[in-house]
Amino acid sequence: MTPPVAVAEDVAWLRVDDPAHVGRARRAATGLAEQLVFDESRVAEVGLAVTEIAANLHKHAGEGHVLVRALRAGDRAAVEVVAFDTGPGIADTALAMLDGQSTAGTLGIGLGVVARSADHFDLSSRRGRGTVLTARFHAGTRGVPAFAADPTVTGLTRPLAGEQACGDAYAVRRTADGRLWLMMCDGSGHGPLAATASRTAVRTFAEDEPTSPEAVVAKLHVALRGTRGGAVAAAVLDPARGAVRFAGLGNIAGAVLTEGHKRSMVSVPGIAGFQARTIKAFDYELPPGARVVLHSDGLTERWSSEDVADIASPLLLAATLVRDAGVRRDDAGVLVAIP
Repeated sequence: MTPPVAVAEDVAWLRVDDPAHVGRARRAATGLAEQLVFDESRVAEVGLAVTEIAANLHKHAGEGHVLVRALRAGDRAAVEVVAFDTGPGIADTALAMLDGQSTAGTLGIGLGVVARSADHFDLSSRRGRGTVLTARFHAGTRGVPAFAADPTVTGLTRPLAGEQACGDAYAVRRTADGRLWLMMCDGSGHGPLAATASRTAVRTFAEDEPTSPEAVVAKLHVALRGTRGGAVAAAVLDPARGAVRFAGLGNIAGAVLTEGHKRSMVSVPGIAGFQARTIKAFDYELPPGARVVLHSDGLTERWSSEDVADIASPLLLAATLVRDAGVRRDDAGVLVAIP
């Protein structure tokens, strides 16, 4: 049975560059766990794990970022934590996973305890480039069963510094024929008006069964009239045919990553809701093991397939791109599928 495509809500992006920020990260995570009706012991486990994660960021890397987000599938929920830094990296990841290991004054419980308390844990670290970590915690024992989120696709959004609302948004759906559909919108500008445009795109995409990426983009163009508008793109992945079809209007970047190669997909000029002289779709090969990435112009396109060659998790890949390519002063959104 295909796992459900869970809906993620990026609740809080937190910078960690001071010991006081460790407590802020813990409170954000435990507060979300309480809102999602985690039992008391599970809230405490989440708090302990996030304290260790954030303390490691400050002590070992000097600074980093923690994202706390809610993951929902029907009546089931989880807290997901993403952390990354640009520090020295972990010299020995196996040693770091052992209990009692701490070289810089953290709790000393080791990342192994974090991994065991999480329902899902991933780690990627490169010497000289930093570390990216993800951990997901399900609600626990209060009659809310755990769920297996779709392991093949996920996205991240990060608002411009100083803004609460992010103008970038994405949506994912699987159709009855087994194909995977992706949609991304970058609302023009930033702040609440940009977020309104992107939320309109998400609602429109969810309304009915998509027929083709170009039809999705055309529908979004109509739906975004009366909003600030934005850049939009849609793609359908068909692993059975070994193909992906992509249509973009504006500056959403799309790429198919294969071993050692990044093939960019073509978007046409325009602004959904305002100007679309033509809407075209293009077909690309999707060989086994390929990865598909869509991202807004809040990420630079100056990254390569080699930069993420050893990352098999969509969430780790998305977080790595936000860390390394999300350098522009803008909202950032990235969507990754590894079918």
